[in-house]
Amino acid sequence: MLFKRFTKSLLCAVLVTLVGCGGGGGGQSEGVFSLAITDGPVDNATSVVVEFTGVSIKPEGGEAINFDFDEVKSIDLLMLQGGLSERLVSDVTVPAGNFEWIRLKVNAERDDIMDTYMELDDGTQIELWVPSGSQSGLKLNKSFVIAAGGVSDFTIDFDLRKSITNPNGMSAAILRPTLRIVDSLTVGAIAGTVSTEVVSAACSDPAASAGSVYVYSGNDVTPVDVQGTATDPIASALVALVDDAYSYEIGFVAAGDYTIAYTCDAQIDEAETAEELVFEESTNVSVLENSTTTFDFTQMAEVIVTEQ
Repeated sequence: MLFKRFTKSLLCAVLVTLVGCGGGGGGQSEGVFSLAITDGPVDNATSVVVEFTGVSIKPEGGEAINFDFDEVKSIDLLMLQGGLSERLVSDVTVPAGNFEWIRLKVNAERDDIMDTYMELDDGTQIELWVPSGSQSGLKLNKSFVIAAGGVSDFTIDFDLRKSITNPNGMSAAILRPTLRIVDSLTVGAIAGTVSTEVVSAACSDPAASAGSVYVYSGNDVTPVDVQGTATDPIASALVALVDDAYSYEIGFVAAGDYTIAYTCDAQIDEAETAEELVFEESTNVSVLENSTTTFDFTQMAEVIVTEQ
């Protein structure tokens, strides 16, 4: 089965204001919380490394709860594509109830220190920085619930195609907090292949780039590029040659209905600006919990040229 979940347990964070690691001792006013990260890809890079120093979560009406790591966690996000993820916090006991936000603490100042950085295909390293990142971190203003006496397991998706701004020709690039949170216990995946005929017709140099698959929320969505608006795809995946087949996989997709589309123009897709992309085929798919929905792009459909 293509859907998989690979998590590496990191050192459990130190709970500053309440209790420590482990699931023991939880009563009906407490729940167990875990948090992992995964990644959506970006073109023209071989690694995107982020140095994490901790996590904060904010209960509704209460003070933030801090998980500060004993040692920083340097994680290459490009190693976490498809259904892969890596844990930041594992099975800690927290108060049950509504929470307002999650903040990922990072070392990402513009200080010529390669703690958070990306490496391009030619070996060049570019510093990544978040304005006031060491103070504010990467904050996700999305409410969530910790169930009393239950287990809550969340995954945050870094969509790097949306998150990195102007990586080429700069001494430092901006890492924007473009994050998506899903309940890891109620997600599925989308996976499949793109035929050699479709890749060859769409891509001028398939060896350099075999294209990408974009995912949009809802059925019958007209595919568009990433623009920093509500029309953006919620996730994407690179198409790669694996065992003589061009394959793709998008993990951690919430159960529901989606439109997926294939394009070989993703490498020109810049965040926050409109580009003219050609989508060779799009289709509707439904995702079920703990299942993989498979769709193979096998023929050229009517070419859709989009720009807004």
